[in-house]
Amino acid sequence: MPRPSPACPKLEAIAARHAHLLQSSSKKGLKQMLIGGGVVLYLVFSWWFFSIGHVLANANWGLAGTYLADWVSYEVRPEIAIAPDGTMAVSYQRNSPLGKNPDPEWVMLDKREVTRSIEAPAVATPAHRPTATSSFNFMAPSALLGAGSATEQAVATTRTEEVVTRAVIIYDRTTRIEIAGKLVTATHAGESLTMKLDGVESVAPQGPLPGWAIQKRPGEKVTLSFGFTGWAEIEGDEVSIRNRFFGWANFLFDTNSPYFGKSYGEVASLILSGDRIEPTRSNLSLAWDNILYNAEWQHLDVWTKMLQTIVMAFVGTLFASFIAFPLCFLAARNITPSRVTNQLVKRFFDFLRSVDMFIWALFFTRAFGPGPLAGISAIFFTDTGTLGKLYSEALENIDDKQREGVKSVGAAPIAVQRFGVLPQVLPVFASQALYFWESNTRSATIIGAVGAGGIGLKLWEAMRTNSDWENVAYMVLLILMVVFVFDSISNACRSRLMGGKAH
Repeated sequence: MPRPSPACPKLEAIAARHAHLLQSSSKKGLKQMLIGGGVVLYLVFSWWFFSIGHVLANANWGLAGTYLADWVSYEVRPEIAIAPDGTMAVSYQRNSPLGKNPDPEWVMLDKREVTRSIEAPAVATPAHRPTATSSFNFMAPSALLGAGSATEQAVATTRTEEVVTRAVIIYDRTTRIEIAGKLVTATHAGESLTMKLDGVESVAPQGPLPGWAIQKRPGEKVTLSFGFTGWAEIEGDEVSIRNRFFGWANFLFDTNSPYFGKSYGEVASLILSGDRIEPTRSNLSLAWDNILYNAEWQHLDVWTKMLQTIVMAFVGTLFASFIAFPLCFLAARNITPSRVTNQLVKRFFDFLRSVDMFIWALFFTRAFGPGPLAGISAIFFTDTGTLGKLYSEALENIDDKQREGVKSVGAAPIAVQRFGVLPQVLPVFASQALYFWESNTRSATIIGAVGAGGIGLKLWEAMRTNSDWENVAYMVLLILMVVFVFDSISNACRSRLMGGKAH
C-alpha cells in the first residue's frame, strides 16, 4: 500500500479552517438556480401586477407611429366639399404651409363655369299704414300683416361662378384619390376602392374594403390610411385629404415673409445684391427679423425660454452650493462634535431633499406666480438638501492625517480647516456641483411644464395642442443640444478638478 503523503494532514487542516472555499459545486449551482428562479418569479409578478400584456395588446401602435411621424413631417390638408349636384369646392387649412393662395402640383382640378339661378325675396312694400293716433287695434296679427304689406314675390337672379367638376390628388406613385361627381376612387399599393356619396352624409363602398380602409358602420365615413404618406376621410358631402411631407415647413420664413417660397439661392442673392425690399432697412436685417419673429416657429421666443431654463439651472445650483457649503461642516460628525447640531442640520437636509423638485415647483408657482423665480426656488431648495448631504459625507470620509499634521504645528481651528480639510474636499464639492448643474438643465425643463417658466412651459403648450408635434421635436432637439454641450463642459471641468480623464 502506498504511504500517505505527509502533506495530507496540512491539507485537511486548511480544509477545516476554510470549509466555505471547498463547498461542492452542486450547492453553488443550487444557489444560483434559486437566485435565477427568484428573478424570474419577480418578473412574472411584475408582468401580471402591471398588466403589461394587456397594455401591449391594446396599445394603438398606429397612432403612436403617426405621432412620431408628425415630429419630422408636416401635413397639407385640402378639404373638398361636394355639393348635391356633384360640383366641388376646394379649400385649405387656415394656416396652410403653402401660403395664402395654395396651388400644389399634386392636386389636379378640372374646372368649368356654371350659371346658376338664385331666388331672392322681393322687398315688401306697405299697402296700408295705420294712422299715427291709433294706439291699439283689435285686428288679428295676420290681418294686420295683410293690411300692412303687399304680397311678396320672389325675384330670380342669375350668377356665374367657377366650380370644380373633377379632382385628382396624387400622394405618390402608388397612392391617389380621384373624385368625379359623387364617386370617389382611392388607389393604394395596387388595390382600388370606389365609394359612392349621396352629397349629404352617407358613404357606400362599392365592394369589399381593403386593409387600408375602415368603415365602422354602414353609411358612415370611410377612413383611408396610407402610412407615412398620409391619410384621408371620405364623408357624404366632403373629402378631407391629409398629405404628409418629410421635413419642417417654413422653418426660416413664414408665409407672411417676402422671402417665403424662394430658394436659398434667391434669398442669398436678395441679401447680398438685391434691391431693398423695405427702404428703411437692409435685406439682411429684414431676413434676420423675419427668422426671429417667424409666426409658425417663434424662434426668438423659444431661444429666450431656453436661455431662461439655463439661467434657472445655473442660479438655483449656485445658490444651493453656497448655502450647502457652510452647513455641511455643521452636519459632519468629525468636524462639529455636537451630536445635536449634527442631527438638526442633517434632518434639515432630509426635509429639503425629501420633497421632490416637481412638488417644490408647484408650491412656488402658487407662491410667486408662474415664472423663472419659481423654478430657481425649486432647484435651490432641492439641491441645498442633496448637496448638503453629499458634502457632509465627503467631509466625514477625509483623511485625518493631513488635518492632524496642520493641527500639530499649533495652527488655529480655522487654519486647520483651511489647510487640512478643504484641499481634500474642494475638488469633490466642485465636481458634484458641476454634475448637479448639468442635471438641473434637464430638470428645469420638467418643472417648467407646471408653470415655473423656461422651455418646459413652451414645450407643454405645444404638446397640449396635439397638432404642433414638429414644434415639439424642434424644442426637444434644442434641449438635447444644450444638455450635450453642458455635459461636455461639466465633464471637462470635473476632469481637471479631479485630475482624471473626462468620459
